[in-house]
Amino acid sequence: MSTAISKKTIKFVTDLSKNNNRTWFQDHKAQYDVAQQNAKDFMADLTDELSKHDRIEKSKLFRIYRDVRFSKDKTPYNPAFRMSFNREKPYLRGGYYLGISPTETFLGAGFWNPAPADLKLIRDHIAQDATPLRKLFKAKKFVDTFGAIGGDQVKSAPKGYSKDHPNIDLLRFKQLVVSKTYTKAETTAEGFVTQVAKDFRAIRPFFDYMSDILGHDLNGEPLY
Repeated sequence: MSTAISKKTIKFVTDLSKNNNRTWFQDHKAQYDVAQQNAKDFMADLTDELSKHDRIEKSKLFRIYRDVRFSKDKTPYNPAFRMSFNREKPYLRGGYYLGISPTETFLGAGFWNPAPADLKLIRDHIAQDATPLRKLFKAKKFVDTFGAIGGDQVKSAPKGYSKDHPNIDLLRFKQLVVSKTYTKAETTAEGFVTQVAKDFRAIRPFFDYMSDILGHDLNGEPLY
């Protein structure tokens, strides 16, 4: 049986959000250790589930300690358990993210901060023919799971592209990401690992397409 997120884990991040200071954290370090282990066990099981249909190079549980050196917010802790799952590079592009917070669990996947060369190649392929992407974004499983593609966009047109380009709606994207949220009840339910893995799988056709175009130039020649 796969690991379930414990209600005690949710309670810990909830209490931490209300008592975000070092004294409280040190007084409750034992509870943190238990909650962190629960998150690690869940991450390991989710990695195993993802590995049934994908090649995961590395999974990571982010530190709960915040770097406050350059932030106006000086609270020392991030009251959430955040984890990422990296696909095998350079051949498999895109990444998975899950964040467990006091109010909800947030799932994210896609391309958060593509390298400039990758973003240029993505836009060049969109400018040349956006039909494959539009078809992927209209697929029933994609829409039912995520709704629509999202991410930051430029206001007008990226450099080198006309604002009147027929695919300008897609060319404006600086990121290409999807998201979904779960309630606390859904997060702590048995089988949540399976549900998250299933939802992540809905992004795979998009990842497969992006891995292909980022591995080839506009003439279809392999880049590595």
